[in-house]
Amino acid sequence: SRLDSMRLILLGPPGAGKGTQAKNLVDHCGIAHISTGDLLRKAVADGTPLGQAAHRFMKAGELVPDDLIIQMVEDRIAEADCAEGFLLDGFPRTVPQADALGEMLKRKGLKIDVVLLLVVDDDDLVRRLSGRRSCSQRGAVYNLVFSPPKRDGICDACGSEALIQREDDKESTVRNRLKVYHNQTGPLIDYYKALGLLKAVDGGGKIETITAQLIEAMNSAAA
Repeated sequence: SRLDSMRLILLGPPGAGKGTQAKNLVDHCGIAHISTGDLLRKAVADGTPLGQAAHRFMKAGELVPDDLIIQMVEDRIAEADCAEGFLLDGFPRTVPQADALGEMLKRKGLKIDVVLLLVVDDDDLVRRLSGRRSCSQRGAVYNLVFSPPKRDGICDACGSEALIQREDDKESTVRNRLKVYHNQTGPLIDYYKALGLLKAVDGGGKIETITAQLIEAMNSAAA
């Protein structure tokens, strides 16, 4: 399979830059981008039967069950733009989801070609995520590591000293999110490794370097 007809999964921890890399790969290869987060939001907004079912769980603060997500992914894969390949972003997150995805694709005579994993050190992720500051006046977002405000603690956009750290960017919250990620996704990494589908790429460093390495990994899987 060549790059313009590949079916791939992109895995990586929160803060690893998955969104950016997903977009770069999709643009480069001309394949469809399937983000389960976007699918869910759209289904809920459109009030589809699946969206209404999912919304009931979300309202109750519960996780949307795997079978609903799989059904959404299956419907999405049936759309014309996915015939030429697709990238799954944010899914699967667990081994049962990976099993269900594999079964569903098998029924359609399809399979995943490669699973790309962005590897970033936890401390690095904590620095990235807990470094975020938002302006409580304007909503402008800064990062103390990557894109700090021109003057410490002061918003470039409105000059106010209103830069705050959001609750979900606090170090303890970030560490907890990473713990959940490792618990859920650790077994998934082993699962795809055992199938010979996993390609790990260093997610530290420059965005374009990482994109180039991901494309290289796809090429070696396609060879």
